[in-house]
Amino acid sequence: MRFSINIPNFGDFADPRNVATVAAAAEQAGWDGLFVWDHVLHRQHQGRPFADPWMLLTAAALATSRIRMGTLLTPVPRYRPQQLARQVATLDHLSDGRVIFAAGLGGPIEDEYRSFGDTAEPRQLAERLDEGLELLTRFWSGEPVNHHGRHYEARDVTLVPATVQRPCPPVWIGGFWPRRAPMRRAARWDGAVPLFESARHGHVPDVAEVRELVECVRKYRMAGVERPFDVVLGGATPSDPAKARNVIGPLRDAGVTWWDERQIQTGADLDRLPPVLRRIEAGPPAV
Repeated sequence: MRFSINIPNFGDFADPRNVATVAAAAEQAGWDGLFVWDHVLHRQHQGRPFADPWMLLTAAALATSRIRMGTLLTPVPRYRPQQLARQVATLDHLSDGRVIFAAGLGGPIEDEYRSFGDTAEPRQLAERLDEGLELLTRFWSGEPVNHHGRHYEARDVTLVPATVQRPCPPVWIGGFWPRRAPMRRAARWDGAVPLFESARHGHVPDVAEVRELVECVRKYRMAGVERPFDVVLGGATPSDPAKARNVIGPLRDAGVTWWDERQIQTGADLDRLPPVLRRIEAGPPAV
């Protein structure tokens, strides 16, 4: 099982220097990854400074040499695929192939899309997500791309360099459980990053629900697919190793492969550097 730190891209973490500090501390304390939110607008947190997540991850990459990194998660329909492909490929080269790409619709949809004149219709955003993901992987190949889709077009385009990781960085898909559509989508890629209707950001999900989700994804996986598949859950665990083990152990046994350490979204410490550093320095849970 692997362990990551999760931080928003606002508040104290809108400063790339603070994110570099977090990344270096996480690597030194034995964590395996750092993941950053990808929001341009979140009205619940409006008034705080926000930063571009790819710039924050650039600072993290320059401050580390081992830990994996990426966003949790990037709303692909909000981006132009060619721009996003360039950002991810650049970070993959800068980090020597340590990027994990997590994707979804993002949210809140009204904030992130309609506030800027875009559609907030979930079906259309889902179409853009699926088409965008396929186009991204083709751009990351470094091979010529011709694409005439419902939402995107590319005419004899070759984007080089290709990503360091071949054929591309691992792609994780997020979505709310118990909705099945995001898990069907995740089953086609390299991992699932579910949130739970019954346990919002920072709260530990029920083990029985986790088992049900893992079994659901396994059923959706294509027969004969042998590449690794990650199930990524997150929440806030105690810094005491024995107490953290009691939280994480049953989830590992249920099939979870990554634990993403998070602050409670409604808590005062969500976007503050000192409490996050204290949790990092205590080290990842031991299971």
